Amino acid sequence: MPPSPSPRKAVSKPRSHAKPTRRRSSDKPVSVVTGGAGFLGSHLVDLLLARGHRVTVIDNLITGSTDNIQHLAGNPDFRFIKQDVTEYLYLDGPVDFLWHFASPASPIDYLELPIQTLKVGSLGTHKALGLAMTKGARFLITSTSEVYGDPLVHPQTEAYWGNVNPVGPRGCYDESKRFAEALTMAYHREHGVDTRIVRIFNTYGPRMRVEDGRVVPAFVSQALRGKPITVFGDGTQTRSFCFASDLIEGIYRLMMCTGATASDPCNIGNPHELTMLQFAQEIIKATGSKSRIIHKPLPQDDPKQRRPDITRARKLLGWEPAIPLADGLVPTIAYFRSKITR
Repeated sequence: MPPSPSPRKAVSKPRSHAKPTRRRSSDKPVSVVTGGAGFLGSHLVDLLLARGHRVTVIDNLITGSTDNIQHLAGNPDFRFIKQDVTEYLYLDGPVDFLWHFASPASPIDYLELPIQTLKVGSLGTHKALGLAMTKGARFLITSTSEVYGDPLVHPQTEAYWGNVNPVGPRGCYDESKRFAEALTMAYHREHGVDTRIVRIFNTYGPRMRVEDGRVVPAFVSQALRGKPITVFGDGTQTRSFCFASDLIEGIYRLMMCTGATASDPCNIGNPHELTMLQFAQEIIKATGSKSRIIHKPLPQDDPKQRRPDITRARKLLGWEPAIPLADGLVPTIAYFRSKITR
């Protein structure tokens, strides 16, 4: 009989561990924000500039708007590049932090732009991670509570793997973010990129688009116009709402934190939970509207419950939301009032 083949020895794969580069003449940290002309990205840019960063925004304006960053024109620490992040990214000079915010994020957007949504989550994340690796930058991906799908666990902890329909109408967004998380961890493990993953729960505030399609702009715009407020299903499905400045503070702390578990996913959101009927009533009260509530059929795969467990954020970041819904609605409604003509 021929001799048995000798067992093959496992060979360790070499990894190129990225290290931050410090070649700039200024002592200001350098941040790159993809999707920085969007609702959340533009609020992050404001915070970074206020905290002494030099900031470059990369955005193709498919869902973002220069209106959100026009107040920064002329700021020597700010520059804007109009580019699709799924294309090759090249920047001169050092980069310390790369914040990957680019992606359609509302149901209207990703239902109309399913392929672009999948591309920015896959190719766009790949290009952004490649830039971070080349520059030795710390990288943060904005993931979403949608990775939990229609959850069978409540509230949702980071350890929950989710209940997602990959071939349903929302699958393009859910799976693009799940893939982006997996790719981020692959770069972390294989190339030593210093990474962060934030799972964002429902957020609201100024700079949301009026026709965004998400529940806050939908309810507020309907109330301000005196139109019926549309609640899908029986209205018992729940959401929790975090004001934009609270969320951005949590994301900033996650990027800046260090430690052995800093690369693990982290929920950032407000654990205060409301039914859609309760939220509609809050909007009617806050706007002083006479709108009535009507019901329409529940969209396919619409989550029945959504509330973050923020134990990890409290322990790791010392963070929790500080702005109550009633307070956050004041500037939000004022912003929409300035944008809406009856």
